[in-house]
Amino acid sequence: MSRNAELVRRTKETDISIKLNLDGTGIARLDYPVGFMGHMLNTFARHGLFDLDIRAAGDLEVDQHHLVEDTGIVLGQCFAKALGDKRGIRRTGSCLFPMDETLARAVVDISGRGFLIFQAELSGIPLVSAPANAAPANGSGAASFQTDTVEDFWQGFSSAAGINLHLDILRGRSDHHKIEALFKAAARALRDAVEIDPRSADIIPSTKGIIA
Repeated sequence: MSRNAELVRRTKETDISIKLNLDGTGIARLDYPVGFMGHMLNTFARHGLFDLDIRAAGDLEVDQHHLVEDTGIVLGQCFAKALGDKRGIRRTGSCLFPMDETLARAVVDISGRGFLIFQAELSGIPLVSAPANAAPANGSGAASFQTDTVEDFWQGFSSAAGINLHLDILRGRSDHHKIEALFKAAARALRDAVEIDPRSADIIPSTKGIIA
């Protein structure tokens, strides 16, 4: 059974198209104008073994919020579409992921009810500052990344996918490490949750008979 999805979202703020294969090998083809977020999406694909094709543009002259949040929404919609009625999936997954001084935890339940708990203790300071003689980045390119948009991404994703997602930093110093460890932990937890359980391949994993 093919578990693929392809969706497009076009608004006055963003233009995003995503193709997703849940049963891929971790290949990411990205045309994404926010450098650090592109790095996170590539990391997500690699650790989840999801094939991703993402093309995105947005009003970065405003800031990064619209584009990053809408990317989470479309990716979540792709997960929901690719999972269909969720028959045979393991449904839940979890991962503890260390990255140097940082330890991240992700716990997932594909319950049909989108909910996010996000405790990352990020500083809110852009990860990379533009050089003193450079023009203001305004969110574009790789000059800076607005770390507060990470929660917006995961909120959009969990709501659109109908996934209960808990993301926590148990310890850490570097915002870069915290964010990257969370993406890796989430990818691996989702990879486990969407996997088909051969013992119940034709069963919807809910006593209600549906996941919605």
